[in-house]
Parts: sequence; structure tokens; C-alpha cells
Amino acid sequence: MKFRWDRLADGVFRARLPFLDVTVGLVVGRGGAMLIDTGSTLAEARALRADVAELAEHQVRHVLLTHHHFDHVLGSGVFVGAHVYCAPPVADTLMTGKDHLRADALRHGADGDEVNAALGALRAPDRQVWVAVVDLGGPTVSISHPGRGHTGHDLVAAVTGLSRPVVFCGDLVEESGDPCVGEDSDLDAWPATLDRLLRIGGEDAVYVPGHGAVVDACFLRRQREWLADRNR
Repeated sequence: MKFRWDRLADGVFRARLPFLDVTVGLVVGRGGAMLIDTGSTLAEARALRADVAELAEHQVRHVLLTHHHFDHVLGSGVFVGAHVYCAPPVADTLMTGKDHLRADALRHGADGDEVNAALGALRAPDRQVWVAVVDLGGPTVSISHPGRGHTGHDLVAAVTGLSRPVVFCGDLVEESGDPCVGEDSDLDAWPATLDRLLRIGGEDAVYVPGHGAVVDACFLRRQREWLADRNR
């Protein structure tokens, strides 16, 4: 195995990538596997693909890109043949915003050659959605846009059909540092978006941040208050 995968529930895993502590999720059912975010480079994504084949004995048939930042999307070109789900603004970025992706990646210390290779492999996502349900044959993944926050188009994935729900939050939630508030964030809307995210998962869910360790509902409330305090 190239990465360490933590088992969160039957058929549900996550890995923390070394570069920027990005979280990648994996949901496996009888009908195949879904990967949630793809890392920053083709090398990372190929390692993820190999791990899935070894861990789950399945191909990645579905990919969800939670938002358009380079560390979550640049590996997506590896998964040829998979259905790629994303919000429409993510598709726009992948096709017309490559200069911005390159500049952002380099600013965060990514290797220039690797970034150029990943940009060259990008393809248009074939599932531009705000809401979708993917039945993997056992677990069901419900994709939704709970509201504006880290970006204007963050998607989350709630996995049900398990002993307890698992919610992949993207960068609406971060554990290994404070939430990243950038030029495309909506700080005013973010606290209410976390309220809706809590309603999606409920009190007993496992919440998986875009960066860092898994958290619970109490952590989401504390992060909500941190964000609300930024507006006061």
C-alpha cells in the first residue's frame, strides 16, 4: 500500500496524503468504488488507484470532486472511464481555469513539472451536479451542496446504509488547521452551511474533513462558532 487507509465503517475508508495533509475518501460496494477527491498530482492519483485495487479489489468507477482547489482535483485525469461528479464551477475551472490552478499549486509548493503534467491530463467531468445519489450496491452516497462556505460550490458526500453515517465534508471542515478563508470563500454564509451539514449527518455521524483527523458533531459546532466569531 502506498498510503495508510483508516477504516471508518464497512466499505468506507480515508487516507491522509502527505502533501498538505489532503484527505481522500473511498467508498466501496458490490457495484464498484467511489473516490472522494484525487490529490494534487498524477503520481498521487496513480498510487491511490493502485491502493484501491489492492484494498478493495475494485476499480474506481466514480469520483467526486468536492471543490475546485488544485489539491483536490489535479489527480482526476488518472481516472479515465470513471464517472466524475462535481459542481458546474469545478468543471469550468478544470477546462478554463488552468492558469489559476497552476499558480495556486506553485504558490503552495507543488512541483512545476508535476503540475503541468496533471493539467495536461485533465478532462471535462461528465456529471455536473448540485445533488446526486450513487448506489454502490450496499452503501449509498448522497451528494449535496449544503451552502456557500469555503467556496461558493462545496459538495459533500453522506454515506448511508452503514451502522453509522459517514460524511465527507471537503474543506467546509478542517481539523489540522483553522478553516481556510480565501478570496472565493463566503464567511457570512459558512456558519449556516455547517448547521445544514450537521442536519445532513446528525449527532452520531463520523465527519471527515478535507484536511486532518476525523471529527464529530461537537467539533463542527466549535468550528461553526469560530467562523461566526470572525464576522463579529
